[in-house]
Amino acid sequence: MKVEGRKALVLGAGKSGVESARFLAARGATVALHDKKAVEDWSEAAGALKTKHGVGLMSGDIPSWLLDQIDLVVISPGVPTNTIPARYVKRKDGEVIGEVELAYRFMKGRIVGITGSNGKTTTTALIGELLKNAGIMTQVGGNIGTPLLSLTETSRDDGWTVAELSSFQLETIVDFRPSVAICLNVTPNHLDRYDSFNDYAAAKHRLFLNQTNEDVAILSADDSTCASWASGLRANVVMFSVKRELESGMFLRDDKELVCRDGGSEKVLTTRNQIFLRGLHNVENVLAALAAGLACGASPESMRETVATFKGVEHRIEFVTEIDGVKFYNDSKATSVDATSKAIEALSGGSGKTILILGGRGKNAPYAPLVPLIESSVSSLVLIGEDADNIKSQLTGVATIERADSLEAAVELGFSVAKKGDSVLLAPACASFDMFKSFEERGDVFKRAVLKLQERITLSAEAAATPPR
Repeated sequence: MKVEGRKALVLGAGKSGVESARFLAARGATVALHDKKAVEDWSEAAGALKTKHGVGLMSGDIPSWLLDQIDLVVISPGVPTNTIPARYVKRKDGEVIGEVELAYRFMKGRIVGITGSNGKTTTTALIGELLKNAGIMTQVGGNIGTPLLSLTETSRDDGWTVAELSSFQLETIVDFRPSVAICLNVTPNHLDRYDSFNDYAAAKHRLFLNQTNEDVAILSADDSTCASWASGLRANVVMFSVKRELESGMFLRDDKELVCRDGGSEKVLTTRNQIFLRGLHNVENVLAALAAGLACGASPESMRETVATFKGVEHRIEFVTEIDGVKFYNDSKATSVDATSKAIEALSGGSGKTILILGGRGKNAPYAPLVPLIESSVSSLVLIGEDADNIKSQLTGVATIERADSLEAAVELGFSVAKKGDSVLLAPACASFDMFKSFEERGDVFKRAVLKLQERITLSAEAAATPPR
């Protein structure tokens, strides 16, 4: 792709946009970076682009005379593709792509692409570990937190890049082609951005757009949307299931063995009790990751060892601590109803109940699918954030409902209603942007509040145990 001499506009001053602007400017393009936020509110890295790389920094409306000069627009994932500057430039035959597409055009080696409504980050991180521990040159990035573009310079012809990809990122691909592509599931999400569930699913399906019969597509046989795609792809399809045995593919047998069956032969790759991660949904993630590992040339023996020691990633059903017999779990990444369902399921089955902290910025998805799980496993709901009233209106009568003005107050409330053996779970089913900059910040605030509560209770117990002088 020719970059030198081009006039480029990058939309969105987050991590992806900053890296795109830096990358293009370093290769001789004239670059402007735009964000709806005022420039003085941008990150330090974004603000430094002007002095370090000569990038123009803009907020507010972009004048048409400037758009007339632009021949390349790079859209960050959080910016809608129908935004006026993108439409304007595209109408005059300019090029409109995303950071992932830009990265692909400079990337060496082969790519594993992972998408899905839930489980992407865990599966991406696990595949990275499976390949690295098998001695395969591997780097990991994308929606997991490291812009794919920043990995182009370290990519190698003999290596693999494992990339987590959101539906937003897939909207703007053109030539992007992963050698191994995985879709874990497609459940209602981001309906505040998409016109319908089908529109959202179509964005996910774009992952397989450019694959050929030399590539591998890995799909869930248990997800009706994913399963329906199998017959229409050019790639070699590998299915996985935790619900039934497959004639060919990866499956969980008798809730015990993770099996790979290829034609008439089969191999037990590991067993469920050897997986460190909790929850049936994580068995799905492991099956998909094992299928990818096999496609990339990792040995079954090496992968078995990695699966047994892989402890997951932060903010995904992350155990924080136990206070007076009450366990606290941080699943701040559960930003959809389906993700929250999986978190509740993962903690169910014990003697105690779950106190569930819900709420944040809603995504126009119904909360009714949570009702059966709440009735069976949850004793109390603690609601926070913008969508608290909406959640209450949909879940009143299902469990006891408490309201909290802050996440710190929600931790206190959750502990106050919990009994020994219960768990307090942050799995909000909502985005974080009403109260926090990101789901990571929300999870960090939750963990600090829990540890502060633990410290206070410990000090109080020590004081009570100290005899007066």
